Amino acid sequence: MLLTITTTYSPATDLGFLLHKHPERLQSFELAYGQAHVFYPEANRKKCTAALLLDVDSVGLVRRYHGQVRDNFALAEYVNDRPYVASSFMSVAIAKVFSSALSGKSKDRPELVETPIPLSAKLSILPCRGGEKFLRRLFEPLGYTVNAERHILDAQFPDWGESRYFTVTIDKICVLSELLTHLYVLIPVLDDEKHYWVDQAEIDKLLKHGGDWLSEHPEQESIVNRYLKRQRRLTRQALAQLRETDVDEIEEQTQEEAQIEERIGLNEIRLTKAAEVIKESGAKRVIDLGCGEGKLLRKLMKVKQFEEIVGVDVSHQSLKIAQQRLHFDRLPEKQKERLKFFQGSLCYRDKRLEGYDAAAVIEVIEHLDPPRLSAFERVLFEFARPQTVVLTTPNVEYNVKFENLPAGRFRHRDHRFEWTREEFQSWASDISNRFGYTVVFHPIGEIGENVGSPTQMAVFTQERF
Repeated sequence: MLLTITTTYSPATDLGFLLHKHPERLQSFELAYGQAHVFYPEANRKKCTAALLLDVDSVGLVRRYHGQVRDNFALAEYVNDRPYVASSFMSVAIAKVFSSALSGKSKDRPELVETPIPLSAKLSILPCRGGEKFLRRLFEPLGYTVNAERHILDAQFPDWGESRYFTVTIDKICVLSELLTHLYVLIPVLDDEKHYWVDQAEIDKLLKHGGDWLSEHPEQESIVNRYLKRQRRLTRQALAQLRETDVDEIEEQTQEEAQIEERIGLNEIRLTKAAEVIKESGAKRVIDLGCGEGKLLRKLMKVKQFEEIVGVDVSHQSLKIAQQRLHFDRLPEKQKERLKFFQGSLCYRDKRLEGYDAAAVIEVIEHLDPPRLSAFERVLFEFARPQTVVLTTPNVEYNVKFENLPAGRFRHRDHRFEWTREEFQSWASDISNRFGYTVVFHPIGEIGENVGSPTQMAVFTQERF
C-alpha cells in the first residue's frame, strides 16, 4: 500500500519542511493495524518524492477487526485486498503520520504552508468502486489532472477481464494541506468501505476536512453517503450541516431580493434581455449557470432555436424546485430531451460545462467571495469557453433609488459585493483580455441620472483567430 507525493518546486527538498519528515531519514510509525514507513526515493533541488508505505499486519487485522469485512464468502477475513490497496487504512496513516501537514501547520516555514506548489500524488493500487468515471468525477471538479491505469484481474488469464483496481496519479498546483485533505476524504469514498465503526464523530471529521470544498462539490451526496458507510441518519445530518440553508431559507432570501426590485419588474426585464441576446448569438446549445428555480430556463424553452438547454446549480434543492416549477416530469418526451439538469459547482473545473455555444450567468458572481470568484473566472472562461457568455450583476450605484433598501445594505443577504459600473467594466475588460474574448456592456432597466441602470450586463464573445 504505497502513496508517493512529488514536487518540482524549487528547491524541491522543501517538501521535507512541509511534511515534517527529513529527506535523509527513514522513519517508521506504529499503527493499530501495522506500521507506516516514510522515506524519500528521490530528493534534490529539482525534484523530490516522499513515499508513505503501509505494512499491514494481515493476521492482526483478522484478530482486531473480526467480522467487519463485507465480502460474503467463508474465507473473506483471510482472503481479501485490505493489506494491499489504498483504503481507510491509508487515510488513518495520513492523519497520524502527516498530521501537521494535513492541518497546514509549520513552525519552521509558515509561509511555505500557504504557497501553492506543483504536486503529484500517486497511489500504486486504488480500488475504485464506480470505475474510472466516478474517480474522475471526484477529483477533476477539484482542479486535478487525473491519470488512471486500470489493472486486469490476472495477467495469465486476460479473459477474466478488468478489475476495480487502478494505479492513479493526480496533479495540481496547490498547497500541500489541500492535497492531503482531498486524499484523506476521497480514498475511502472510492473504496466504499471503512475498517472501523462509523458514528457521530465521523461527521465531525468530514466537516473538518471537507467543509471548505465539499459544500460545493457536484458529487457531494455520493461522497457523504460513502464516507459515512451509507448510514442514512448520519448522511442526512452531515448534508444538512454542509448545506447550511434549506429550501425555506432559499425561498425567503430570493423573495426578499425580488421585493426590493418588484416595483420596476427588474427580474423579468433582465431575463427577457438575456434570452434575447442568447438567441441573437445564434446559439443552439445553452447552459444556465446558477439556474436557481429555473425562470430563465422557462424562457429559453420557448425558443425553438435552442436544441439543448441545461440548468446547473450547486444546490440540489434549487434544482428540485426548478424541475417542479417547469413540470419536468409531465413534459412531452421531445421537450424532456431538450432540457437537462445537473448539480455542480462553478468554482471547480468540470468537463460537463464544456462544449456549449452560450452560457448565462444571471445574478451569480456577486454571491462569490474573491477566491471563489477567481476560480470561477478560470472555470468558465479558460476551461468551459462557451462562444458567448451573458453575465449580469447588480449596479450598486442604483441602490439609492430603492426606497425599501436601507443605506449601505446590499440587495440580498448573501451578496459578497455589489459593484459600481466602473468596477464591473474594469473586471469584465480584464476577463476579456486574459481569456481572448471581446465584451459589450448593456444597461438593464430604467437609467437613472448619475446612477445608471439597476442591473448591468456584459456580453462576452470569444474572439475568432
